[in-house]
Amino acid sequence: MATWKTRGLRGSLLEDLVNRTNEKYRERGLALIQKVPTPITPMQIDRESRHITLAYFNQKSTVDYIGVVQGIPVCFDAKECAGTTFSLQNVHPHQVEFMRQFEQQDGVAFFLLFFSREGIYYYLPLRHFLAFWKRAQEGGRKSFRMDELDMSYVIPQEQGIMVPYLDMLQRDLLERN
Repeated sequence: MATWKTRGLRGSLLEDLVNRTNEKYRERGLALIQKVPTPITPMQIDRESRHITLAYFNQKSTVDYIGVVQGIPVCFDAKECAGTTFSLQNVHPHQVEFMRQFEQQDGVAFFLLFFSREGIYYYLPLRHFLAFWKRAQEGGRKSFRMDELDMSYVIPQEQGIMVPYLDMLQRDLLERN
């Protein structure tokens, strides 16, 4: 059983921005995306702040977000990276398998990456991610560098939307056909 104690806020800025983005998309009738809660069992609670300080994960999580965009089922994981190299250890085999199966059911799976030092948000289609995953499975590098990515998938800034990923999703869909 996995535990967490000090890593609870890791990625919380990105998560907050994606949550706000998804709320805007819902308000505009563009998408209905929900954050998937990770089931936990609290073990220690700070009585003063009433915050959980130690907990165990009940089960393996799948993805961070799941929903529908204009009738298209989508699921994605949001990952933050401090440097320009993304370690594949940040993604678990059961997550990759879930995303593969999701796409086999005609859904779209992807990653939203935030390279925080560069201030770059990036849309990584599952099929692009799988090339890095396969390389690692075959004994190659267990990470990928930002310079290995197709930089045309960098998410451009948009007024009023924190992480405007829908245009990249549309591009992803067009490139599948």
